[in-house]
Amino acid sequence: MKALRDRILKDGKCYPGGILKVDKFINHQMDPNLMKRICVEFIRRYASTEINKIITIEASGIAPAIMMGFLLDLPVVFAKKKKPSTMTDMLSTTVFSFTKQREYHVVISKEYLREGDKVLFVDDFLAYGNAAKGIIDLCKQAGAELVGMGFIIEKAFQHGREVIEQAGVRCESLAIIESLENCEIKLKED
Repeated sequence: MKALRDRILKDGKCYPGGILKVDKFINHQMDPNLMKRICVEFIRRYASTEINKIITIEASGIAPAIMMGFLLDLPVVFAKKKKPSTMTDMLSTTVFSFTKQREYHVVISKEYLREGDKVLFVDDFLAYGNAAKGIIDLCKQAGAELVGMGFIIEKAFQHGREVIEQAGVRCESLAIIESLENCEIKLKED
């Protein structure tokens, strides 16, 4: 997606250790017009896929998931990183966050992720595939069908796509970072 790639090159910042900061337009301050264009592209890519729910994991995946849900008129469910005191009957898994360098126990109420659901997962980044593994596990626990995973930005050099494809899940990324060596952003061309 050219508009996204251009914005990454203009406003993205690279930090040592394979970190790409896009908080100026994706995951802190958001550009709602760009987010809408991102979601329209995901919708185009998954147009022939039956979906009845959008799923994500807090926190940075919530914005694109909400926009997708709005545009498709579908409910949005997000895996929570802390168990609310009001949640009793839940699905749970563990996810390691590359950015935060810690493990989270993520939960979803069994009321909102059920057998027979056809869900599309949407998130801001695909790095090592840790969040993806967690969502794959939650969907298996629920008996839900994970019809695809969509990522705004994929860091291909961290090989998360392999985790998803090995699980037999379709993966779509709108901008693919081939390298951040020497803090130079190298994007894959469409």
